[in-house]
Amino acid sequence: MTAQERQERDIPQAPGATPQPEFGGSAEETEETEAIEAMEEVEEVEEVQEIAEIPDAELPGRLLAVERDALLPLLRSRDEADFALRTACPGWTVRDVLAHCGAALTRVVDGRLEKGAFTPEANAKDVAERADWPLERVLDEVERGMTDAGPVIAGAGGVLDGVALGEWVHGGDVREALGEPGAYGGAGLPYALLLLGRTARRKKHLALHADLDDQDEPLLLGTPSGDGPPARYLGAAATLVRLYAGRPLVGTRYELVGATEDELRIFG
Repeated sequence: MTAQERQERDIPQAPGATPQPEFGGSAEETEETEAIEAMEEVEEVEEVQEIAEIPDAELPGRLLAVERDALLPLLRSRDEADFALRTACPGWTVRDVLAHCGAALTRVVDGRLEKGAFTPEANAKDVAERADWPLERVLDEVERGMTDAGPVIAGAGGVLDGVALGEWVHGGDVREALGEPGAYGGAGLPYALLLLGRTARRKKHLALHADLDDQDEPLLLGTPSGDGPPARYLGAAATLVRLYAGRPLVGTRYELVGATEDELRIFG
């Protein structure tokens, strides 16, 4: 929204009146502000186009790299006591979630993907094995995994995409527990939405048409059945992620027609 549009919305104008620059600014200042805003809009469009052009196979790795660059500096800036905070994952602290993330990504990198590798029992064992590790070692494993797992996931033909998406969701779990903004959102959200759409199609999940408050284009998830129109969602993109991931919805606002919350859940 331009400065003029904001003024016209907030300050009644007499018929035929010419809107005045905000805060008594000059016409030149108003034009400069509008030019900056126009440049920012162009940059946003270019970023969306750039993300849309990423080859499917590279998308999980790009999501992990973006999350690594955003999350690891945040984690390394926190006191060690913060890692004992409880998360939305039952029974797990922040440290436990990160231990699980590092273990899962290391399994991918090392090719240790035997049957049952990602069951709740295996996940609990991985976390327990890291209980005596220094915190820095836990964080180093997460960082290394987010760096190295991308090419392996890319070569798996889509079957490991859920690992990348799941680790990004766990980043949201960690942010929420730490009281940090951007849980299930932030710089990785556009990549995560594309990957969520691809994962829902591959799983032949319930079809959903999502009109997202904070995204320009609607999103179609899942596979239409032909028995009727897709379910419809109206709300924030981060809340949509919470629905699919089975995360807490306290304090959110959204509309969901034609499906239940449980029917949307992919994991969690």
